[in-house]
Amino acid sequence: MTRPLAKPLRKNPLSRTKVPLLPPSARSRKAQGLTLAAATGRFMLQCCAECGTYAYPPRDACPRCLSAALPFVDAPTGGTLLSKTSVEVTSDPYFREHMPWRVGLVQLDCGPSVVTHLHGDCAGTGSRVTLSLQLDKSGQAVFFAKPVSETPHMEDDPQWREMTADPKYRRMLITDGRSPMALALAAALKKAGASTIYVGIANRWKLFDGQLQLEAIDGVEIVDLDLTSERSVQELAADIGAKVEVLINTADHVRPAHLFDAGAANTARDTMDHTVMGLMRLAQSFGPVMRARGADGVAAAAWVNILSVHALSSDPQFGVHSAAHAACLSLSQWLRTQLRPGGVRVINAFVGPLDTEWFQTVPPPKVAPKTLADAIVDGLKRGLEDIYVGDVAKDLYARLLDNQKAVEREAEQ
Repeated sequence: MTRPLAKPLRKNPLSRTKVPLLPPSARSRKAQGLTLAAATGRFMLQCCAECGTYAYPPRDACPRCLSAALPFVDAPTGGTLLSKTSVEVTSDPYFREHMPWRVGLVQLDCGPSVVTHLHGDCAGTGSRVTLSLQLDKSGQAVFFAKPVSETPHMEDDPQWREMTADPKYRRMLITDGRSPMALALAAALKKAGASTIYVGIANRWKLFDGQLQLEAIDGVEIVDLDLTSERSVQELAADIGAKVEVLINTADHVRPAHLFDAGAANTARDTMDHTVMGLMRLAQSFGPVMRARGADGVAAAAWVNILSVHALSSDPQFGVHSAAHAACLSLSQWLRTQLRPGGVRVINAFVGPLDTEWFQTVPPPKVAPKTLADAIVDGLKRGLEDIYVGDVAKDLYARLLDNQKAVEREAEQ
């Protein structure tokens, strides 16, 4: 049975600081199909379009009929544990720091046998397990087997926590407390067990709706943070940068503008300063210290960017907003490559129109702030990399996978 996670002690300043290490990351191009599935929380394997055989490891031809039609499809997650062992000695630097490490051989219900990381509560040989695809610290997909039934403190298993960014006992930073999602997000993080929730506020003398409720949440600390000021971001990073383990960027600036309007350039400049340049300032100030702390104590675990799903395909009604978030998406992908050496996960939460005043002219369905907050916490607990929140976001993503040009043309109508 998994031991409950104990609240971490204050680090001894004389103890050795662990250097971030990554597990082996070499994968074939075909194997990146598993990475795509793991990033979005799906369990997918190659399945032959001709004979229906599931194939693993990823390959170019079906092992039964040699057909080249081997798309990745959703696969059954059940399996039977054939054998298990605990690795005590290894030459790999990453796993050497985490010995002993449990691994097992599982026969999937759909056919293939896979070597998988093993949850500590899995029973002996012959027991039933449920598999998932997880992203490890190097950002690559690996199999992880857990018991079919929930067990006490299951989420506290040390190997499972290496694959996730669970908020429990971690210190969080919400960058914009004036955001309509900040209150719901702080409440959800506290419910998930976060120890401290820093909430950035620009112009603290100016009250806003929900401020009293936000300050009343146990563990919330209001801090000065103006994302349009490089000095403000740098000062906060110098103060709490070495404490933050999960950063959630909630900054946004929604202002409708027509491309041919006289003031559109000024609107775009203001929006870019709040969103794109705000993210750049955060990355430059908080990024280096989070990357350096990727393996130290309760390590820096994740960076979450909340983006409009129209970063993937522009919405003409909110063209400036779409363009700004498209730039944020590109910057987020750049940030991911820079934080990867520290094992810090960069998560993009793509959301449809929120149920707020700036989107009141948009027809439903819309996303409530609480729904978005719960989805982000769930993504942290499951170790996802891309989260699609709301019917609009999920539908747009599915249509983009099917036909990008059709989505572009339909947006014009």
